[in-house]
Amino acid sequence: MTGRRRVAPAIVVEGKYDKIRLENAVDAVILVTGGFQIYKNRAQLQLIRHYAETTGVVILTDADAAGFQIRGYLKGAIPGGRVMHVYVPGIHGKEQRKRHASAEGLLGVEGIEDAVLIKALERAGVFDEAPPERPDDITPALLYRYGFSGVPEASVRRRALLRALDLPEHLSTSGLCEVLCTMTCAAEFDEFLRHTLPDAEKEAAP
Repeated sequence: MTGRRRVAPAIVVEGKYDKIRLENAVDAVILVTGGFQIYKNRAQLQLIRHYAETTGVVILTDADAAGFQIRGYLKGAIPGGRVMHVYVPGIHGKEQRKRHASAEGLLGVEGIEDAVLIKALERAGVFDEAPPERPDDITPALLYRYGFSGVPEASVRRRALLRALDLPEHLSTSGLCEVLCTMTCAAEFDEFLRHTLPDAEKEAAP
């Protein structure tokens, strides 16, 4: 997509449709809580904490009571790092994909127009945040060369790496690349793996 504005901090939203909407407006790492599932999803919470400590995170939940409850939980569950709060206005309406409006009759992030989302992000100073200093050169091709995809033992090595980094088991390849770019770079990847994988490989062994 063209014309999207770059956001350095990762953005945390409630659901996948919120993520799809936001991807129309900004170029950013977007993390999904799965609504109240975040209360029990330790790995996803750890991922959010990681981004808070590295790039910073932006909390962008719906304007209803549930959204504020999730926001409050995240505020208490992220002990360190940089956390920014962005609020969308309480706009009455119903998303097109839904048969009925929400209990409070308010649009979620997925129903907010791009211009309104951009304005909310601007008001919070999100676009003023500096991008990470590390080069974004951890790519799917690099993971392939190191045996994390496309080879017989790739799934075992991939699970070992995810466990060692305390990341969600079902993290996509692109998501894993994004996280690794906040930790290391291609030039340092050998050393990074030497420090990360030995114990994890023992854990992953049958």
